[in-house]
Amino acid sequence: MQSVERPLSPHLQVYKPQITSMLSITHRATGVFLSLGALFLSCWLVGLATSEPAFNNIQQHVSTWYGKILTAAFVFSIYYHLANGIRHLFWDAGMGLEIETTYKSGYAVIAVSIILTIATMIAGVAA
Repeated sequence: MQSVERPLSPHLQVYKPQITSMLSITHRATGVFLSLGALFLSCWLVGLATSEPAFNNIQQHVSTWYGKILTAAFVFSIYYHLANGIRHLFWDAGMGLEIETTYKSGYAVIAVSIILTIATMIAGVAA
């Protein structure tokens, strides 16, 4: 019995990364990160509601360098997931499906997410 040469299934070694695939992967990753961030936010709220020492313990982690990075990543995830979700709603309505428009809206999602994240983090520092 002789084996049949079949084409490889599409995978990351066959296709070069494009903005559409990278945005899709990032959308999924931010969704997972939002779930983890929601758990941390819940712990923060429980600490706020229970006692001052519990809240201060959590707040110590938030105010460290890694806490600030995770907070910024969580804020970025919120804005990215929201902006890309709105983009998908337009796609569901049959709008913006042309390649040129898809690329423009993808870059817009990235830009809006970064700008809103920076604005939020600056507003948080100023508060």
